[in-house]
Amino acid sequence: MSERPDALIEKPRFPKRFYKTAEVLEEGGVFLLTLDGLKARTPGRALLACSSPALGEALAHEWREQGEFIDPTTMPLTRLVNVAIDGVAAAREAVAAEIVKYASSDLVCYRAEGPERLVGRQGEHWDPVLAFARDELGARFVLAEGVMFVEQPEGTLEAVRHAVPKDDPFVLAALSTITTLTGSALLALTVHRGRLSAEQAWLAANVDEDWNVELWGEDAEATQRRAGRWREMEAAARLIALATDR
Repeated sequence: MSERPDALIEKPRFPKRFYKTAEVLEEGGVFLLTLDGLKARTPGRALLACSSPALGEALAHEWREQGEFIDPTTMPLTRLVNVAIDGVAAAREAVAAEIVKYASSDLVCYRAEGPERLVGRQGEHWDPVLAFARDELGARFVLAEGVMFVEQPEGTLEAVRHAVPKDDPFVLAALSTITTLTGSALLALTVHRGRLSAEQAWLAANVDEDWNVELWGEDAEATQRRAGRWREMEAAARLIALATDR
């Protein structure tokens, strides 16, 4: 059977743009997104609102930039804010607990047995993260070689639990996103506290993958998937900065 012509391959269907203007409306210290003067809502029908004017304006910008159709893939902040409002806000303890669970098997604790250059590269990127955990969080992590699980002290996990902020659902949603993308609660917390940039944390999270690319070359599909994950990472770090007016 012959392949279908490109012109016949079904493309993603996005909703047609239904508004002309996207603005920010302040009401009692809360900043709401409006579309043609009407208050926008999340998929869960909650008001699309935040307490940061900078975040409100960033959301409005994403909506203004839409063309004939609304493409959610070009609106990473809006998607993450929707998650924060519709999901995280009502489940903060559970979301925070999931972040702490990642810390119990954190990426930066599992080191390669070799080769020496890879071990050195892991240490270069990951040792400062562990130093941050020790000095700023009071959390001392146990390291392991290979993939065999090593149990972390309860006091270490309790220190991480205490460090995860639960008061702001936007920040918590962003931390959860960074944690799952990197496999590291500690990398997420370094970004939250401004100790690493999103780019630095992303580089640290991909030490092993970059090593394999150097050895075996790039895979086009893997590169595309990584680019998509990076856009999510960048949006999450930006949400932290905007939500805290950093």
